[in-house]
Amino acid sequence: MPRFLPACLLFMMAYSTTFAQGCSDAGFCTMGAMKPDQPFNKKIELKLRSMEISFYRGTTTLTPIVYVATADLNFSLNSKTSFQVKLPYQAVSGSLAKTSGLGDISLCITRTLYTTEKFDINLSVGGKLPTNKSDKDENGYPLPMYYQTSLGTYDFITGISLISKNWLFATGIQHPFNKNNNQFLWSAWQGSGEDMHYIEEYARAKELKRGTDIMFRAERNFRFSRINFSLGVLPIIRINKDEIADANGKRFKQDEAKGMALSGIFTTGYNFNVQSGIKLLIGHKIFNRDINPDGLTRELVSTVSYYHRF
Repeated sequence: MPRFLPACLLFMMAYSTTFAQGCSDAGFCTMGAMKPDQPFNKKIELKLRSMEISFYRGTTTLTPIVYVATADLNFSLNSKTSFQVKLPYQAVSGSLAKTSGLGDISLCITRTLYTTEKFDINLSVGGKLPTNKSDKDENGYPLPMYYQTSLGTYDFITGISLISKNWLFATGIQHPFNKNNNQFLWSAWQGSGEDMHYIEEYARAKELKRGTDIMFRAERNFRFSRINFSLGVLPIIRINKDEIADANGKRFKQDEAKGMALSGIFTTGYNFNVQSGIKLLIGHKIFNRDINPDGLTRELVSTVSYYHRF
């Protein structure tokens, strides 16, 4: 495995259930130096391009179920630098609607800053590009963020990791620069025929401006000749409050829309050979923030992925 691979190789692996805050949706805790289950191997020095295809299924705290298929392409620029592109296609099925479309595009450059025989330190810098304005509706009724296939914002992302044979420690930050064009308010669904008690379980998100997130990852890896396992925790802290608009356009912040979400993460993988293999990731919510206007809340998430290095 090349030194640059801790650079942006495996995206979120997606097939079946979800993180505490839904980082698998926002995506930045699976980018570059911050991704889970990174290999550490000084015996093989390869300069390869790689591709990963992942299938994800996430159950939310309400009825929507989120499915994502992602192509994760990683290009080596030199022995210490790599460039990653993630192209997701997302579909959501819930009691209010069924939606689908291209998800937000992730771009990332990762550089190995320091390397020894015992550990590597990697830095990633990148961002996310919106593919729509997060304003999908159902028969003219604006849909909550749970049903949106894009967060509708331009985000800056950076992170750093320390990786050894048995341990991975990483931290990163994601900052959105703009508000989106979501129009979901409870009052907008009056007369829709839907149960308003259920509608009010979704957080309001009109013209949502998300707060800044900081993530931390601590992970213990167990690696054998072909099989590997890892156990870890993933806290994500929203350090400032989400901001939305009311029906009159007046902007305000919700006190509960900040704080920490925490997930436990398990991964396992099988290597067919030095070039290809499969992986499974399962994340389970331990606790979450009280209000999540961005719709990234998940109960359980699982991802299955296949990777190949060229």
